[in-house]
Parts: sequence; structure tokens; C-alpha cells
Amino acid sequence: MIDLKVVHLNTYDGNGGAGRACLRLSDALQASGVQSKVLVYYKFGQNPKIDTFSKNPIAKARAVYNILAERYFSKWLSKSVKTPFSLQWFGRSVIKHPDVKNADVIHLHWINHGFLTPKFLAELDELEKPIVWTFHDSNAFTGGCHVRYGCENFHQQCGNCPVLKLSGDNDISHKTWLRKQKAYTELNFHVVAPSNWMAASVKFSSLLGTRKSSVIPNTIETNIFKPYVKAEAKKILKINPEQFVLMSGFMPSKNDKHKGTPYLIEALEILSRRAGIKKENIELVIFGNKENAEMPTFPFKTTFLGTISKDDHLAKCYSAADAFITPSLEDNLPNTVMESLACATPVVAFTTGGIPDMVQHLQNGYLAEYKNAEDLANGIEWLYWHNQKETIQKEARRSILEHFSEKVVAEQHIELYKTLIDLQPK
Repeated sequence: MIDLKVVHLNTYDGNGGAGRACLRLSDALQASGVQSKVLVYYKFGQNPKIDTFSKNPIAKARAVYNILAERYFSKWLSKSVKTPFSLQWFGRSVIKHPDVKNADVIHLHWINHGFLTPKFLAELDELEKPIVWTFHDSNAFTGGCHVRYGCENFHQQCGNCPVLKLSGDNDISHKTWLRKQKAYTELNFHVVAPSNWMAASVKFSSLLGTRKSSVIPNTIETNIFKPYVKAEAKKILKINPEQFVLMSGFMPSKNDKHKGTPYLIEALEILSRRAGIKKENIELVIFGNKENAEMPTFPFKTTFLGTISKDDHLAKCYSAADAFITPSLEDNLPNTVMESLACATPVVAFTTGGIPDMVQHLQNGYLAEYKNAEDLANGIEWLYWHNQKETIQKEARRSILEHFSEKVVAEQHIELYKTLIDLQPK
């Protein structure tokens, strides 16, 4: 055992990429001998390893009110665009919780939806403990948006926000920026960026450009997300083992902006028309789709797996695929890419966000030119015709074990924690 107590704070318990990344890190730290605990604002599941601030009925009711109020007002004040925006008007204090008070290190993750407002973040300074904050999206250094796309207003002081209905120099995004600036001047914390892209974004921000930061990736359960024999995995999904299987994640609609669905559809259309491509030999598999979602039409036979709740079955689904395609236009360090590579399935994606940290072009996958559907099709075709598919598959698995395994990522965090503790006034 390592004499080190770490408490992780996140809004939710594992529903969403940040929640999963938070729990995976805590488990990895525990396996390395650290006393690590996850505390969430609202708990949906029954995982005994996760505790919550909202245990009794009154606290739970208040959490529900804060969450719904935050989401309702944000939606009401925003244009009908697919860009998440947080007002951070509603929140709660956490400094009196015994696990927070007794921790050696407080590790923040995703703390929106009525949890930690700038005011309650600043309160943490009273505890005089090292604080680490992993940025799972861009919200911490913007005036409200979680996904920036091409907006660079965060380089200044936000304002004139393209997401808000009422936009101007002194709009809600600018006022939120000012609230965050005040809180951050009162609170000393160390930024962890899971990707080099996120680290570069932080450096460009007016709020946190001078703040100390480290690039440490998220981790994954390599004993769960592991390779299975492809032919056998395909049989489990009732797919002909001879089929070339493409896999992709849930896409809300063909108009969805963040996930880049139109580029995937266009790339598959381009691929289907290319010489030598036999449409009947290719099958598309999509997981995570919602029952009432508007699903687009694809040029290949398509199987919708629905939501997959068991990770071991999800690993078999990844293993059944010959290529995992993600047309995302902005992503920090997407779990799906890491999961696919861990299962020895190469990834075809745009060169964006933190994806290049995981996908090495022509080694364990293909990095297409940003927003270029034709190049996305090139990546799929490259894998389709490749005569050494097993070499690429082995490299996909090796790259995860070497850079993103539990032990590797836990050790990087432990080293950071110890350094920050040593810097604390004695």
C-alpha cells in the first residue's frame, strides 16, 4: 500500500466519457496501492465502489433540482445548435464532506450540471490541499461551451458567444468567464490534460494559459478490453466470418454536428462506388443507438446493436470489427478509440483533437484529413485491401499496453500527486 489518499469528484457515476475515465483511473490507482475513492454528485447505478454526496432523499431531490434547472436554463438561453453549454448557476459546497477533508489530494473531473460552480470551486482553497483537475472537455477555460469547434473567443474573455441567443460583449459567456477568473485567482490547482490537443488548447486560453499542466492520458481496463478471435467474435454477432465488418458508435442523426455523421455517410457512399469494392462483402455495425433516434440510410447492410451495457460483450463487438470508424470533429481522448485499439481493431478517424495521440497513421489505423470524407473512405479502403491485417491489429493492441495501460497511467498520476504534496507548505 502507498500512504496516499485521493478523492475523485465527478458529477455522475460512469454515464458519459468523463465518468468512465474517472472510475477507470481510481481503479488503476487502487491496483497500484493508492487509497482512491470516487465521490459523485448524483449516482444512477449501484456500483459499491462509488459514493455520492446526495444520499438522503432531501439531498437527492436538491441534486435533481439543480441538475434539471441547470440543463433547462442552459437550453432556454442557447440557440438550437448541437453545442453543449453550461451556465454554472446552480451548485453545492463539498468542503465539509469527511472524504474530501481527509484526502491528501483532491482530483476534480467533470463537475458541471449543478455540481461545482466557480464559487464552490474557490472554497476548496480553504482545505489547503493539492488539487488536480483533469479536463475531459473545454468548459473549464471557456465562458460556458464544452465543445469549441472553430470559436476562439476563449483566447480573450469570451463574449459575443455564437451559442447564445442574446450575444454581445457583456453576454452570459463573458460574465461566466469573469466568475471563473475570480475563482481561479483564489484557487491553486494543477491541470491534467488527457491529450496534447487539450494541453495546447489550455495554453491558448486567457483563463488558464499560464497555469501549470501535465499531459497524462486516461486509462482502460486492458484485461476486459482485449482481443478475441475475429471469426469467433463475428459468429457471436451472427455475422459471416468472411464479411469485412465496419463498426461505429451511436449517431443521433445525420445532422448531428459534433459526431460528424454526414462525413461518415458520405465516406461510405464514396467507398461503395469504388472499383473492386463488393458491397455484399461489407457490413456496418453500429452500437449505442437510441430507439427513437433518426437513423440515416447507409449503402451497406447495417446492423444496429443498441446500447451495450456489459463491457466484456462490448469488447467482443470491437473484436468482431475489421475497422472502427469515428468521424468525430472534436474530441479530447475518446474512450471508443482506446477501447477499439485495446481489442486489436484498427481505427479510421479524422486528424482532430486527441485522436492522433492514440492512432498512429498507417501503423495501428488511419488518420484522414480533417472533414475530408474522401480521405476517410481512403482509410477504410486501405484496411480493406491490406494484406497484413494481423500486423496492424497487433500494433493496435501493443500501442495501448505501452502507453495507456492501468499501471502506466497510474504511475504517472502517483508521481504528480507526490510532487504536488512535496510542494505544499510544511
